Amino acid sequence: MAFSSRASAKHRARRVRRRLKSVGAARPRLSVFRSAKNIYAQVIDDAKGVTIAAASSLESGVDKGANKDGAAKVGTLVAQRALDKGAKDVVFDRGGYIYHGRIKALADAAREAGLNF
Repeated sequence: MAFSSRASAKHRARRVRRRLKSVGAARPRLSVFRSAKNIYAQVIDDAKGVTIAAASSLESGVDKGANKDGAAKVGTLVAQRALDKGAKDVVFDRGGYIYHGRIKALADAAREAGLNF
């Protein structure tokens, strides 16, 4: 039986998170959500169940997230906020999306801003 595209995306996201929990249980998770027009990122401490830092392309001063430049600005912003809260080492949760384009741009910008993953 074939999955719908949404069900396939959920399946991929669950698979990615299952692998991340086994590898980096002690580190916070940098989770990414990509929509057609915007991109969102948040650093989550799964042990406590709290969001440490968050950023999105909806904020003022950030370009639209529908392109790589906007995604890179969101990556830099979330990295700066996470570093201010003391979260330097994270695991990257791509959320079932292919590591390409906007997702890769956000991850590269977060690395350049000082996050380790």
